[in-house]
Amino acid sequence: MIKKRIIPCLDVKDGQVVKGIQFKQLREIGDPVKMAKQYNALGADELVFLDISATETGHALMIDVIRKTAKELFIPLTIGGGIKNLADISQLLNAGADKVSLNSAALANPAFIKEASEKFGSQCICIAIDAQWEPEEEDWFCYTHGGKKRTAKRTLEWVKEVEALGAGELLVTSMDYDGMKQGFDHRLLRLIEQAVHIPVIASGGGGNARHFAELFKETNVSAGLAASIFHDEEILIAEVKDSCTKKGVPMRYV
Repeated sequence: MIKKRIIPCLDVKDGQVVKGIQFKQLREIGDPVKMAKQYNALGADELVFLDISATETGHALMIDVIRKTAKELFIPLTIGGGIKNLADISQLLNAGADKVSLNSAALANPAFIKEASEKFGSQCICIAIDAQWEPEEEDWFCYTHGGKKRTAKRTLEWVKEVEALGAGELLVTSMDYDGMKQGFDHRLLRLIEQAVHIPVIASGGGGNARHFAELFKETNVSAGLAASIFHDEEILIAEVKDSCTKKGVPMRYV
């Protein structure tokens, strides 16, 4: 059985780690380089670094910050936010990223996924999906620009499409559950992991160790991602892993 991963996420805006609720009410948490070093020591399996303002404002990739962050890590690092072309991906991988996360650029030009996976390998290409339930249409739709812009793309159709185009992994954030700390969106995640054959990272809603154990018991996702509960030290990664192990969930220990 594949061992499950616990992944902290650094949402970075204007050089500082921030966190909000349902993509709003952002508050500053701290320095990304310092926090990355801390998570490396605390047993994180991987780290995701998302520049959440890059797509919206169009500013340059934070290569210096990313390079400094990568130097502090002995675990895989995924970088996302503002990636527009193959040159951007090459620059990030050269700066120390192991994977890149694509969202807005992939939705705007799905062929970009195929180009990127063919050039750098599927294992380097993670597609981030910010999904929100639309009651009137009774379906989930994909959002871009840090959750600010809704697209016409239905989430369950999109995950199949990106897999066919060569994506190696999905990072799925339930916008409805994000920051609520009431548990993950099992319904959405089950439908997605049943629709594809590539690893799925679940994001949005993790509030305590029990939520992660329930996530791995109720769905077949490969990893659970969280931000504020780790940033605010409400719970340690080791506590989450120990709790999951006690519930019979096979966990990866770095």
